[in-house]
Amino acid sequence: MLAAFYDGATDGVTVADVDLAIDSLGPRDIRVDLGATGVCHSDLSALHGTFGPLHNPTVMGHEGAGTVVETGSAVTRVRVGDRVITTFIPACGECFYCVRDQSNLCELSATLHAQDIGRFLTKNGAARAFANLGTFAEQIIVHEASVVAVRTDLPDEQLALIGCGVTTGVCAALNTASVKAGSTVAVFGCGGVGIATIQGAAIAGAARIVAVDPVGFKRQSALRVGATDGIDPSTGDVVDRIHDLTDGRGVDYAFEAVGQPSTVLQATAATRLGGTTVLIGAGKPGDTVTFDLFSLHREKRLLGCGYGSAQVRRDIPRLVALAESKRLDLAAMVSKTLTIADVNTAFDLMTSGEVIRSVLCTTGLTAKAKS
Repeated sequence: MLAAFYDGATDGVTVADVDLAIDSLGPRDIRVDLGATGVCHSDLSALHGTFGPLHNPTVMGHEGAGTVVETGSAVTRVRVGDRVITTFIPACGECFYCVRDQSNLCELSATLHAQDIGRFLTKNGAARAFANLGTFAEQIIVHEASVVAVRTDLPDEQLALIGCGVTTGVCAALNTASVKAGSTVAVFGCGGVGIATIQGAAIAGAARIVAVDPVGFKRQSALRVGATDGIDPSTGDVVDRIHDLTDGRGVDYAFEAVGQPSTVLQATAATRLGGTTVLIGAGKPGDTVTFDLFSLHREKRLLGCGYGSAQVRRDIPRLVALAESKRLDLAAMVSKTLTIADVNTAFDLMTSGEVIRSVLCTTGLTAKAKS
C-alpha cells in the first residue's frame, strides 16, 4: 500500500509502497481502512524538528477518518464496520487525567509512543507511526483508545478534519475559553485551527469576531464562516485596530493559533482587562515571551490550550452533530482534495497560504494504480 513517510529529509516526505505489520495487531488494537486524512501544519512542524527528533523512518499524518476492518480479541469500543475518526491524543478513560475529565492529557499517549516498534514495513526497515497513528497511509493499526466511532453520512474528507484541527479550534472556544454569547473575540492566524476557532466562537454566540491574518484568502474564508471583521497585520498596528473596534478596551477573548512569540504578545495586548487570552499554537521548545506582569494583576487570564481541552468521546460526536445541522461548516475548510502521492504539494500549498486544509483521499489507491 502507499504511504508517506519521513526518511531523514526535513523538506518533505517520501511516498512509496509499504507493508502494514499485520502481525502487530494486539488484543486492544484495531485495523482501519482510511478514507481520508487531513494535512495539518503539525505534520510539517514535526518534519522540521519542532517537537524533537523523529524516528527514521516514520509514517506521518494524524488527522484521519475511515472504517474498522479488524479488531483485536479484547477490543470493546468499536466493531468491524464502524466508521471512526482518529484522535492524535488517545483517551484511555482510566489514567490520572482521563478520570479528571482531562483526557486531552491522557497518559496512554506516552506509553504507546514508547512501545511503538514499527507498525509499517519499508525497504529501510520498520517505520513508526507519527502521533501513534500514521494516517498518511491506506490502512493503519492503532489502539482502540485512539479512535472515536461515529454514526453519520458525512464524507471521510470532512470527518478527517475533526481528528485534529476542527476539534482543537472549535473546542478551544467552547471548552478552554467558554466563550459567552454576545462577547468579542479576536483570532490570530486563520489556517485550519484558526478557522475552526472562529466557527466555535460563532457557535457560542460571540457578537464580534475579528480575524487576523496577512493572507487575504484566509481572511475572506474567515468572514464566510462567522468572522465579522478581518485585519491584515501588515497594514498597521493590529492591537490599535482591535482596540478601535472595541471602544478602546480590547476583546473579551483573544486566541493565538500561530505559535509565535510576536503574535502571543499581540494577542495578550489585544485582550481587555479581565479578558482571556488562549494560546492554541504550539510554540517551539525554548521560545520565551516577556510581557507586563501587572496586566495579570488586572485579571487578564492567560490559558494554555492542548487539543482544545477536548474530551473526545463526548466532543467528537457533538462536533459531528453540529456539522450535520449545518452549524459547523466542514466543507468550507476543505480547500483541496488530493491523494497521498500529492502530499508534498499539499505541504507547499500550506506554506504559501493557499489553503485552509488540504485533504488526502486514501481509499483503494494501490488497487487503482494496478488497474
